[in-house]
Amino acid sequence: MAVIGLTILTNNPHFGMTRAALSSNKYKMPVPYELKKGQSRQFHKLPSGSNMEIIFQKGHPKIDEKPPLVFVHGSFHAAWCWAEHWLPFFFRHGFECYALSLLAQGESDASDGAVAGSLQSHAADVAHFIHKEIQLPPVLLGHSFGGLIVQQYIANVGNEKLQVSEMENRHPYIAGAVLICSVPPSGNSGIVWRYLFSKPVAAFKVTRSLAAKAFQTSLPLCKETFFSASMEDHLVLRYQKLMTESSRKPLFDLRKLYASLPLVKDHSMKILVLGANDDFIVDAEGLRETGRFYGVSPVCVEGVAHDMMLDYSWEKGAHVIQSWLNALDT
Repeated sequence: MAVIGLTILTNNPHFGMTRAALSSNKYKMPVPYELKKGQSRQFHKLPSGSNMEIIFQKGHPKIDEKPPLVFVHGSFHAAWCWAEHWLPFFFRHGFECYALSLLAQGESDASDGAVAGSLQSHAADVAHFIHKEIQLPPVLLGHSFGGLIVQQYIANVGNEKLQVSEMENRHPYIAGAVLICSVPPSGNSGIVWRYLFSKPVAAFKVTRSLAAKAFQTSLPLCKETFFSASMEDHLVLRYQKLMTESSRKPLFDLRKLYASLPLVKDHSMKILVLGANDDFIVDAEGLRETGRFYGVSPVCVEGVAHDMMLDYSWEKGAHVIQSWLNALDT
């Protein structure tokens, strides 16, 4: 990993406890992600003792006027997917930005067991980071399965039944949430069955790409799965390599995941449900299901695919979120 990737902001008051964690983190991605100008990488120490990678961008003069943004990635991704375009974009518009790498993803430590964690444990890790490091109620932004983790977080906000010994695991209040090409509250089984009956060829491709991880070796399949047709091949190749190295373990055991669904509704939370017109993974009905669940009208962005934060027209989704954030009454 290049030295720039280990830059520490010495004037950052929130990360005092994580500087020690930085030296104890042993994993480095074989394909390194070099941070953009103004970005830093830290490691947040979780109650388990594991270190969670955080890429952040802060220091904007107008930052105190707006809620911090905390980004949660989905499968085969890590904090870097937000650092490429959206962290610089939202920082320029006055937002303090933090992108997390879930356990066994990116440069975070690996957890014990065959999978990285559960829906509940990932949400608890996000909650611990917010509880320890973020001073103002943030907006949580989750992509794909990261969107389901954000929904799990929402379902646990305001839980006052925790014992004193569990208080470190509480889910602090947040100012709002953005669900980006998110897996619906019921999981992705409905999407799979719809594809099998209405789009069998697409169903085969999605299964081969994701379940068999063929996206890692096939550039055309990687492009079709995550990006729009206008995306340049050299960028797809770069992201393909990063995605291949980002996930050392699956995020979940899907059988246990489905046993914990559907989630509990919370209509008091301000939520933006955002989808992509060319999404090859989450279909239009999946987007509508998420909108119905939270009682909001979903917004579908034209000309972008599933990885809208990395896609050729990445700024389209960013502008929709920016407008929603500017209208958010915090």
